[in-house]
Order: sequence, then structure tokens, then C-alpha cells
Amino acid sequence: MAPPSGMEVEAPAATSSAKEIKSPEVVVPSSLSSLERKKLAAHFMESDERRFSSRRALLLAGGYDPPPSSAAAAGGTMPVDIRGRPIVGDADLSRTGGWVAAFFIFGNEMAERMAYFGLSVNMVIFMFKVMHRPFAASASSVNNFLGISQASSVLGGFLADAYLGRYWTIAIFTTLYLLGLAALTLCAAVPALVPPQDGCDKLAMLLGGCAPPKRWQMAYLEAALYVTALGAAGIRPCVSSFGADQFDERGGEEYKRRLDRFFNLFYLAVTLGAIAAFTAVVYIQMQHGWAAAFGTLAIAMGTSNALFFVGTPLYRHRLPGGSPLTRVAQVLVAAFRKRNAAFDSGDYVGLYEVAGAKSAIRGSAKIEHTDDFRCLDKAALQLDGDLAGGEEEPDPWRLCTVTQVEEVKILLRLLPVPACTVMLSVVLTEFLTLSVQQAYTLNTRVAALHLPVTCMPVFPCLAIFLILALYYHTFAPLARRLTGHPHGASQLQRVGLGLFFSVLSVAWAGLFERYRRGYAVRHGYLGLFLSPMPDLSAYWLLIQYCLIGVAEVFCLVALLEFLYQEAPDAMRSVGSAYAAVAGGLGCFVASAINSAVDAATGNVAEGRPSWLAQNINVGRFDYLYWLLAVLSTLNLLVFIYFAKRYKYRVKLDTQDTATKQQP
Repeated sequence: MAPPSGMEVEAPAATSSAKEIKSPEVVVPSSLSSLERKKLAAHFMESDERRFSSRRALLLAGGYDPPPSSAAAAGGTMPVDIRGRPIVGDADLSRTGGWVAAFFIFGNEMAERMAYFGLSVNMVIFMFKVMHRPFAASASSVNNFLGISQASSVLGGFLADAYLGRYWTIAIFTTLYLLGLAALTLCAAVPALVPPQDGCDKLAMLLGGCAPPKRWQMAYLEAALYVTALGAAGIRPCVSSFGADQFDERGGEEYKRRLDRFFNLFYLAVTLGAIAAFTAVVYIQMQHGWAAAFGTLAIAMGTSNALFFVGTPLYRHRLPGGSPLTRVAQVLVAAFRKRNAAFDSGDYVGLYEVAGAKSAIRGSAKIEHTDDFRCLDKAALQLDGDLAGGEEEPDPWRLCTVTQVEEVKILLRLLPVPACTVMLSVVLTEFLTLSVQQAYTLNTRVAALHLPVTCMPVFPCLAIFLILALYYHTFAPLARRLTGHPHGASQLQRVGLGLFFSVLSVAWAGLFERYRRGYAVRHGYLGLFLSPMPDLSAYWLLIQYCLIGVAEVFCLVALLEFLYQEAPDAMRSVGSAYAAVAGGLGCFVASAINSAVDAATGNVAEGRPSWLAQNINVGRFDYLYWLLAVLSTLNLLVFIYFAKRYKYRVKLDTQDTATKQQP
């Protein structure tokens, strides 16, 4: 139906005393559909929200209340202190949040990454040498640990957004993480928790002649590992979001610049933790043993936990908005129940939204309606009788608000972007294992410096560190001149640039591996796959390491920033979990590719070695790298397709709401 012509609205909030004015009469052509009339009406009316309860729907003219101004929107996402009291006024805001609070959070992330990478690089060797597990079984167990710890990050994001808030989620799971590391330290320090080491030399290990672990010993080790994985899963999706929460969203372009710099510094903290794991922890393990190495990780984690809790009075918090999974399920069920309803039916009233500045979802501002995924709009389709009996709150399994429907739409629109980064995680996972095997056949000595093979993964981290340190002095100014973009490049452009560099990295790896294998065949090293070739330096691997480091900087940093800014207000931890889940899926996909390649290319009966033969000089790692290059190229093309069609969310400071096309 056409909008009423005599509806009273508030004057703009800029005046100190608002006067009531009449909205202009609107003549609606009869040819317009009901949905088009609803949209047209929304341009000419505003609700006097003080006349309605905060849960009552706006049914006027089939319209709904558009998102409020920034001042009102702040009510939906207003920062609070640890007791849930709003932080209002410039004086209170100046005493909380900002860079000081963020640096306490950086320390927690640095220690967590140090522990994560420290376990990833050492645990396979610990299981093989100390627990006497077969090398393949050890690698499989650690890959499962890495994959589960990332893929289950959605659990931490869910708990943070639904019930606990990000601070308490980090506090609980970081304590679990510390308990897991302490249990691993105990395993390495107490002889009763590992099998006997007597008579277990290198030859006995290779031949499987060492005493195997007892079932309860492996159960203890795996329990400690998975407690650590659970701790990592709870922390990972929350730390970056909690750090970004410390900055004032009202800052406009200044807020965006601070957020951009925050995520770069955040990833710098990740990189420093990885560098410490690949150097200091490896050195401690070689010089002082496994208990000292794992104990170092536990001490670092305990210290960072203490610093995190010391910063408690400085933190700004966001209220949890209730179960996001329940809200998603309600939208899907409500849309299904009204699947046969039509927008032009006689019972159509409008799209349902609550009155007032705040949405019905705690911790979230209202979200403007969009035309994507129109089938989901039926969840907010209000028909005669949906509010029968004068009830103010409808059944959420039958009628949802526009904001709730838009949350689900946003989650669906975001999915292709992190999904396209799974391939980058596959390449990173393959490099972590395959490049180490390559390094065993190469000379790792430069002048008087001789690096252990297990330290080789430090070079991508050093490349990342260097690029992040120079980012604002080199890339950003140059990119601004070329693109005119205030940040040098948009978030999706940086993700795409990272994926492009990952293609270059794996393509170079294939070229170098072809040369390395040919060199081994020509110089009689075919059967000596654990003997370094003195005239071929391992530092040729630095090219692929540097390229993959550049790929990480552009892709993963921009991905974290993109997910935080684009995710719904009350689902930011779940949005950040998308990145971690993509990383975990990368581990599983890499294992699946390796298994498929091994099964398809190897035939013991015919004497045909697999591409992934244990003897790298007999296998064809170069073919696997070329396969990954092809898959990465196809993945990049798919990403470009979705990125060109993605529309960024626009959070406006006025009543004008729109979406803009990604540049």
C-alpha cells in the first residue's frame, strides 16, 4: 500500500529542540509492485521512535526503519568496560583502548604464535625420535593437530560472539593453552611418560627397532596436544578482533588508517613469534633438550598471559549479541516457512524491523536492506496476522528483523573470499614439509654460518618482517601514486596481490626443484637423499621463501582487516574465524592432495616411484609444485571473479544508506 501522506517525523538531530514536521505526500504509480512501493516509501518517511517501544515493529507503509545516524548507531556497538558499563565521554575513552591496550594484546598473540610454530616444527621430530613413532605417522598426527587447531577456531568465535565476549574467551582459552604446554613439558621431562630410550640409535630408529610407546603414553601426549589445540582454537579468532575493538569507530578516515596499521602490526607480532620459534626454540632444543624447549614455550605463554591480565583496566569491550548460529537458523527456518509467500500478495505488510536507534540484536547496529539473496528476505516478510493479538515480539522462527536477515546475507557474501585463501594455506603447508626435505640435500652453510635444516622456515618470516617494516615507507606511498587509493590498495586488491605472489612462489619452486633433481642425477647423488650436495646452496630456496612471505603479507593481513570490517557487528569473532578455518582446511587439503598424488603416481608392483617418494631425488616434487601452480592460478581467477562482484559494506554517518562497488 502507498505510504500515508500525513505521517509525522522528527526534524534532523542537529537542532537542539526537534520540531515535528509533515512528510511530503507521495503519489505512487499503481504499476509499482508492493516491494517497490515499500522502498519508495522508505525514502520519504522516518519514524518518531519515541512513540514506540523498542521491540515494536514499524509497519507504516510497508517500510522499515533505516539505520540510524552514527550517534545513534553507537548505541548498538557502544564500547563497555569489563563490568558491561558503557564507556561514554571523551575523558573515559581517553583512559581506555588505543595503542597502549593494543600492545598488551600483541604480546599475547606473539607468545601464542611462538608456541604454535614451535610445536609445528619440533613435534614431528619429538614423536619420531623420543616417542619412536614412524615418521609418516608422526607427520600425520602433527598435521591433524595443526588442522584441528585452526579449523575449530569457529568454536572460539561462536563463544565470544554469543556468550562470553572476546576478553573472557581469550582469558579462558589462553589458560587452557598454558596447561597444555605445561603437560607437554612434563611429558618431555619425566622418563616414565615416554618409552625407554636405551639402545635406540639412528639406525634402530630408521629400522623401527626402538621400543614403541605404550598406549597410555600416547594417550597422554595426544591429550596434551589437543588441549593445546583447543586453547589455540579459542584464542585465534578473538585476539585480532579484540585488538581492533580498542579503536574508536567514530574516527572516520583516521579510524580506517589506525585499523590498517593495527593489522599490519598484529601480523608483525605473529611473525616475531614465528621467528623466535624457528630460531631460539630450535637452538634451545638442540643445546638443552626437549624439556627445555617445551618449557620455554610454556614460560613465554605464562608471561604473555600475565601481561594480558595486567592490561585489563585499559581494555574496551563489546557486548556479546547472543548465539549467532541460532540467529542464522531462525532466518533459514523462517524463510523456508514463507517460501510460498509473495511480496505482492494482499497479506503483505512490509519487511519487519524493530523501532528505535538500536537493533534487536545486542551489540549490533541496524543494517540496511540489500537486494542480494532475495529468497532470505522472506524471513523478514511480515504478513497480516504475524503480530496477532497485539504482541510486540513475534516468533523469531517465523518472522525475523531485516538486520538479522542481513547478517546471514553478509556471512554468505564473505564466504568466497576466505575460501579462495585455502589454496594459499595449501602452498604454505607444502612448503613447510617439502622445502625442508629439499634443504636436507643442499648445502646450508654460508661462510662460517651453518644453519640447521629445521631453521630454514625462518626465512619467509624474515621476509615478512622486512616487508611489514618497510610497508608504509615503500609500498603504500608508491601504490597511492599509482591507484589513488588512500591506503594504496583496497583490501580485496591486496588479497588478490598476495594470491598472485603465491603463484609466482610455487612456480619458482617447481623450476628450482627440476634443476636440483637434475643436478643430483648428474653428479651421482641419486640414492643419497640425506646427504647435502656441497656445491649447491640451500639459499636458492630463499627466492620461493621471500615470494611466499610477500604473499602472506598482502593476503593474510588484508584478509583479517577485511573480515573484521565487513562482518556483522555482533559476529566479528565468527568473521575472523573464517580466516583460521581457511588455514585449517589448507592443512587438510594439502594432506588430501598428497594422498591422491601418491596413490595415482606410485606403483610398487611395477617399480614406479611416487612423485612423493621418500627419496626426493627419485621422486618428482617438481611435478607436484607445477600441479600446485596450476591449481593456484585457477584459484586466483575464481577470486578475481568474486572480488569484482563484491560490494563493500558502507557504514554511513547520515540516514543515507547504500552499498558501493569494489574498485
